[in-house]
Amino acid sequence: MTSSILHPQSSILRSESSILPSDSPILVKRLGRVEYAPTLQAMQQFTTDRNDDTADELWLLEHPPVYTLGLAGKDEHLPRVDNGVTVVRIDRGGQITYHGPGQVVVYLLLDMKRRGLSVRPLVRLMEQAVINLLADHGVNAVYRADAPGVYVDNAKIAALGLRIRRGCCYHGLALNVAMDLGPFRDINPCGYPGLDVTQTRDLGLADTPDSIGEQLMQHLTRLLTARPT
Repeated sequence: MTSSILHPQSSILRSESSILPSDSPILVKRLGRVEYAPTLQAMQQFTTDRNDDTADELWLLEHPPVYTLGLAGKDEHLPRVDNGVTVVRIDRGGQITYHGPGQVVVYLLLDMKRRGLSVRPLVRLMEQAVINLLADHGVNAVYRADAPGVYVDNAKIAALGLRIRRGCCYHGLALNVAMDLGPFRDINPCGYPGLDVTQTRDLGLADTPDSIGEQLMQHLTRLLTARPT
């Protein structure tokens, strides 16, 4: 069942100061299954409306089946067959990817300047959160310098994409957990023809998407709120 983007379940630990520090706590929202277009609009509006006192947020959710095509997207990577899945052209970087039920999506709405982050370190942080999660389950995963994302035995298990506006970001990462991977075969995932795609279920992890999502949020918040050493 698809839930409303306007009524998320959330938990929050806010700083009492009107000037939030670089390691300030993050508001976590659990949105359930939500349609892509209104979620994108909500991210854009949040980023437009935020100010220096706005707490950063992480949105944990999943989407009904949808392809998203980034700013660098090329028609040659679009679905080769009509499989009934809508393609939405969006404002993040990167090429085309697929979202669907059973995939954990986390959107990061962060004041990057406040947290002392630039794009590349934030991408590495997101990748590291996934790598750490999989390591907890005995799975060795890596990132690739030439292609953002996380890979297990050369198969992509997590995709990343960001949009930066006024020093703040939105969009985020998608981790394949227990989903139908078939729609990936109809595209060139992330612009790479023949790229293999995998998911945690196929790696022997019995954890549900809800459980994996909570674990991923813990790893992300731990890395994002860590004090510099």
